[in-house]
Amino acid sequence: MIYRYSGHSGIQLPVLSLGLWHNFGSVDDFSVATQMVTRAFDAGICHFDLANNYGPVPGSAESNFGRIMKNELASHRDEMFIASKAGHDMWPGVYGDGSSRKNLIASCNQSLKRTGLEYFDVFYSHRYDGVTPVEETMQALIDIVRQGKALYAGISKYPPHLQQKCYDILKAAKVPCLLSQYRCSMFDHKAMNENFEVATLNGSGVICFSPLAQGLLTGKYDNGIPEGSRAARSTGFLQTSQVTPERVEAVKKLAQIAKERGQSIAQMALAWILADNRVTSCIIGTSSVAQLENNLATIDNLQFSDDEMDRINEILRDPVLQFD
Repeated sequence: MIYRYSGHSGIQLPVLSLGLWHNFGSVDDFSVATQMVTRAFDAGICHFDLANNYGPVPGSAESNFGRIMKNELASHRDEMFIASKAGHDMWPGVYGDGSSRKNLIASCNQSLKRTGLEYFDVFYSHRYDGVTPVEETMQALIDIVRQGKALYAGISKYPPHLQQKCYDILKAAKVPCLLSQYRCSMFDHKAMNENFEVATLNGSGVICFSPLAQGLLTGKYDNGIPEGSRAARSTGFLQTSQVTPERVEAVKKLAQIAKERGQSIAQMALAWILADNRVTSCIIGTSSVAQLENNLATIDNLQFSDDEMDRINEILRDPVLQFD
C-alpha cells in the first residue's frame, strides 16, 4: 500500500480507503462484509470510513463493523484509523437530522456505542444543513475532540463559501480540520475546481468519495442496466436517467486507454483522481473480495504520461458528462 500525509498533520492514510456506505448493512451478507474488511486491512488499508446512517437499516453498518472489530481485529485497533460522521436523517423527530450541536453530539455517542469503540480517529460534520450556524456545528466538533470522543475533526461536502469559515473556527480553537471529504470522479470535477485548493491552503487533507461515479466508471453499464445494479434500484443514488448514452460512450473510450495501460477502467479512474497530489485518499466501496482485489491493483500503476492525460481530458471535456 502507498500512504500520503493528510494536509499539514503527521497522519498518513492509505491512498485507498474502504468505505462502508453500501454492502455492510443488516440486509447484506455479514460473512462477505467480514472478508472484505479483513482482506482490506491485510492489504494495508488501515482507514475505514463510516457514518451513523450507513446501512440499511441506518446504523447497521456501524454495528456490523463493531462486530467485525470485536471478532477479528480487536488487537489491531491502534493500527487502524476509523472515521464516522453525522448530519443526515437518522432517527424520528426534529433532532435526528441536520448539523446542530444536539444532533452531532447525540450521534457521536450513539455511533461509539454501536461500534463498541472508545473513540473515533476522526469525526465529521457530514454536511451543512443550510440552517445551523457554522459556529454551532464547529463548536460541537471541537467539544467532541476535547472530550476524547474523537482525535480529529473533519468536514464533508461543505460549500466553498463556508469551507474557509470552518477552517478558521477550528484552527482558532486549536482543533484544526484534519480531512475535508468531497464527492469526486472523472464525471464529477466540481470539488477539484472549487474545494481542493481551499483545503490544501488551510492544511487540510482531501479525501474523495464516489470515485467511480456509483459504478458508472466500471463498465458495468456498457450494455444496459443490469438487474440488481444500483441504477436498477428506485432508491439508489445512481438513477437510470444518469446512465446516459454520452456517459456510456465516454466510458468505452476511457476503457480503451485503460486497456493500453494494463488496467481496468475502474483502476484508471481511481488512479486519475490520485494523480492530483492534493488528494490524500480515495474511498472505495466494494461488494465482494474480488472487486476489492481489482481496486487494490490500482496502486500498481498510478503514473500517467502527458499523452494519456491529454487523451483522457479530451474525452472528459464534454460538459454533458458532468454530474450536477
